[in-house]
Amino acid sequence: MFNAPLHPSSLSAVQHPLAVYGWDEGWEVEFAPYAAQGLVPGRVVRVDRGQCDVATSDGVVRADTAFVVPRDPMKVVCTGDWVAVDPEGTDPRYARTILPRRTAFVRSTSSKRSEGQVLATNIDHIVICVSLAVELDLGRIERFLALAMSSSSGEALLRKSADSWESGAQPVVVLTKADLVPDPVTLAHLVQDVEGSAPGVPVLTVSALHGDGLDVLAALVGSGTSVLLGQSGAGKSTLANALVGADVMDVRAARDVDGKGRHTTTTRNLLALPSGGVLIDTPGLRGVGLYDAGTGVGQVFAEIEELAERCRFHDCTHESEPGCAVRSAVENGELADRRLESYRKLMRENQWIVAKTDARLRAELKKTFKRRGAEGKAAMEAKRGRWS
Repeated sequence: MFNAPLHPSSLSAVQHPLAVYGWDEGWEVEFAPYAAQGLVPGRVVRVDRGQCDVATSDGVVRADTAFVVPRDPMKVVCTGDWVAVDPEGTDPRYARTILPRRTAFVRSTSSKRSEGQVLATNIDHIVICVSLAVELDLGRIERFLALAMSSSSGEALLRKSADSWESGAQPVVVLTKADLVPDPVTLAHLVQDVEGSAPGVPVLTVSALHGDGLDVLAALVGSGTSVLLGQSGAGKSTLANALVGADVMDVRAARDVDGKGRHTTTTRNLLALPSGGVLIDTPGLRGVGLYDAGTGVGQVFAEIEELAERCRFHDCTHESEPGCAVRSAVENGELADRRLESYRKLMRENQWIVAKTDARLRAELKKTFKRRGAEGKAAMEAKRGRWS
């Protein structure tokens, strides 16, 4: 089910000290022009206040990012990036450029300017961690998946793959703290609920405390680069420690009242796993705003998109239009009403995000809302006429 990452085929790439961080023949080719300038390659393992820790052939070094601080927040140095840095002996050492990213996980910021924030780059697997210590929020899982399936790819994030799975960023949902649900029947029902909200996406149950399910997860993250995403208290850092086999990430117990954590991880950290593969641990996410995630929303709700093709009107909103195949599916029990509401919410949010930078779409949305408002007003006046 999972696409294998690009493996090195040349002897030099196989033997390269950075192979444990994901260096391969493709990166070697991309880096060739910078090697000719005397620069050395490295992978960013951590970013902090204008500087970054970079894994190079000389070990992990601190580099200044002053030369790669663009105005576009989508192009700032991020954990997971491959960069060209000054050679050993240079003081200070600078990261001179970022190699074109293969994939990136991007969410929108809280900014009113509709900016994107890159959380991790050059990733093969997106591991969405969900704690079983609290009630499942299926809508939040669908939101994470919509972003995961819309992972950007291509040079400088200017192009997007038609299918994010083809780009290499493949999602998996991991239900953590499975030891808190000792009844296997209840656990199976929870998995089934998540599978219904994540069509085609593997759903794993893991207990880092007892080690249950860790072997399956380790096999998944044992190749390529994986990023752990989720709310505080989801057990991401505990999973990272279990997979690394050492306490490399600080961990604190979640609150008993609501299962929330206390943001013990404050930066995104890239870790080379002893059994192979690379892992990026991230801070807990309070908000997960969509960012140009139309493709992802369509994939997460593929059954609704398929039903919509049978609606009488091509611009059907699936609310009150006659001949709506989606509403019919809800009425006959084929489609859950909760799922349709979640779809509508994410589609509306994504439309507004895109409209902030697309004048044509913004005008179309205003026109649509005016039309619907007029229709609603006419319907109310008709009702008043019948009552009078």
